[in-house]
Amino acid sequence: MPKLLLSTLFFTFFLSFNSRYIAVKPTIITGKVVSVMDGDTFKLLTKDSTIVKVRLANIDCPEKKQAYSTKAKQFVSNAIFSKNVTVQVLKKDRYRRLIANVYYGDSINLNHQLVKHGLAWHYVKYSTDSVLQKLEDQAKNKKLGLWQDPNAISPWQWRADKKEASRLRKLKKQQANN
Repeated sequence: MPKLLLSTLFFTFFLSFNSRYIAVKPTIITGKVVSVMDGDTFKLLTKDSTIVKVRLANIDCPEKKQAYSTKAKQFVSNAIFSKNVTVQVLKKDRYRRLIANVYYGDSINLNHQLVKHGLAWHYVKYSTDSVLQKLEDQAKNKKLGLWQDPNAISPWQWRADKKEASRLRKLKKQQANN
């Protein structure tokens, strides 16, 4: 019996460090936004004077060198910077950021607003949120924001393309040295 218990504990411990997300009890926190890092990530000063990093759940904004990245960050800054927000924490990611739905003003969902205005993709790899999908479809149909470009590249594809290009450069360099 102790071996079974020990192996179960080890397996649970191993999974907790190798899973993409760390389970947390769903929580509501409030605080003041003290920094906007990009369109989907910001820092929050909580009421107990702790600074936490928050990543918007179920969406993905353009990366810093992509079109509409600056507009997404500016939209978020205008909406929440230096303001009090309510954060519905869903989980933590491997970087220990809080993955959350964020509400500002009179209960406006920031995640939804970014997608609605064509400044973020619904991140379908991690979400089945039908509201986000409907908002994205509407933004596409209206050609809002990033949807003005019929060949808009999602951030996850852009990151994968960059990674592949880097791998090919390294390979070419290695071949040249041989």
